Amino acid sequence: MMNTPTATFLLLTASLLQAASPAVNTAKASMDPERLARIPVRMKAFVDKGTIAGAVTLVQRHGAVASFEAVGYQDLETKKPMRPDSIFWIASMTKPVTATGIMILVDEGKLALSDPVEKYIPEFRNQWVIEKSDEKDAHRDMTRAKRPLTLRDLLTHTNGMYGMPPETIDEALDRNKKPLDQVVLLSSQKPLHFQPGTQWAYGNLSIATLGRLIELASDQSYESFLAARIFQPLGMQDTFFFDAPESKQPRVATSYLLEKGKLKKIELNTKGSKSPAPEGGLKSTAADLAAFYQMVLNGGTYNGKRILSKAAVDVMTSLHTGDLQVGGSTATGYGLAWSVVRNPLGTLSMASIGTFGHGGAFGTYGWIDPAKDLVGVFLVQRPGAGDELRAFQALAAAAIQ
Repeated sequence: MMNTPTATFLLLTASLLQAASPAVNTAKASMDPERLARIPVRMKAFVDKGTIAGAVTLVQRHGAVASFEAVGYQDLETKKPMRPDSIFWIASMTKPVTATGIMILVDEGKLALSDPVEKYIPEFRNQWVIEKSDEKDAHRDMTRAKRPLTLRDLLTHTNGMYGMPPETIDEALDRNKKPLDQVVLLSSQKPLHFQPGTQWAYGNLSIATLGRLIELASDQSYESFLAARIFQPLGMQDTFFFDAPESKQPRVATSYLLEKGKLKKIELNTKGSKSPAPEGGLKSTAADLAAFYQMVLNGGTYNGKRILSKAAVDVMTSLHTGDLQVGGSTATGYGLAWSVVRNPLGTLSMASIGTFGHGGAFGTYGWIDPAKDLVGVFLVQRPGAGDELRAFQALAAAAIQ
């Protein structure tokens, strides 16, 4: 029998090895190390300029980590350095993870993308649609939906459900003080803003509804299902919902707003949350996200473990919105909870046509470029960090040999 000190030492050693950063191999990734070295320099310039407190960036190609950098500060007030394993609230980057949970159940024949939502949640039957609204006298002309909402409508944001915008972050956080089943029940009683399938409008409540569908089809909580079927098989030990456990709190990055050229610390009131927020509740690290993205890039497998069928990945990452205007632009369209580059206008970020990804409310972003066999992860905690993201994307693409 192993003595206690030895057992403790081995457990600690195993924990440290698991938490270690993945090894960088620029040769296997076929990327130029000198050009990759420009990434932390450029990110540090943004830190010095005061537009971000710090950043973690990761580039992975041919399944090998080419660049993994942490610059600046996890917290400005204490000058705590940013770490490669710093934990970020990734907000809406949660959406493709929720969609992956749905597709696991589709693979198992427990759900179908063409299923009407009302098949599982009867409160969605006979929904009202706003035909015309007059804000001056609070008058609305209403009609019935021409067809039921389907799972595909929810995944592609072509459902007309209320969401963000105009919903604010504070509203979303407050909404999640209710359990997920109540959040979805209340959302089913709100009128749709357009007929299903006729327009595209980004929203949160549709993805929250998908989380509830995972619960109903799997007969377990949404967060337990994702942990068992995605996080644990992929080794995503720093990915979780709700507040960070005490052991992980020292690694949580502080969130900021940029106001009048200066960073202002903000507190996100998540205490008392009862819903895991399938639309945006995840906290994670760059290494964990890279594992998830590599699984998708590999066609559903990672380190010998199959999470999704290749058919499911192909359906998720295909363009589903056709000629519909997505975010007021024709550059990108939408797959199943993934934004997809659809034409040359969308390649200005140095991404190939067919690249897919998703961002979060506080500046985080991840993308997968199948044509380049490349994964990119960009983590900051500041809304609107577009200049910083575009610089990182350009530098990553420029380093490909």
